[in-house]
Amino acid sequence: MAENSSGGGNGGLYFIVGGLVVVVALGAFLYFGGYIGSHGSRTTTEQTTTSAPAPAGNTTTTTTTTKKTTP
Repeated sequence: MAENSSGGGNGGLYFIVGGLVVVVALGAFLYFGGYIGSHGSRTTTEQTTTSAPAPAGNTTTTTTTTKKTTP
């Protein structure tokens, strides 16, 4: 007895499951704010210190700039 091996019976099911996988992946991407990876704290600290030469009177001027970025 020969079986019908034309296939194609599950093509629609594969298409629907594939579409659902894409929708779930897109939803997860948007849910996590577009960031996929470690959810540890991301902190960038940039500090610049500039010392100017002492003007008359032996006074020292120090300028400090600190930039912190936390998502």
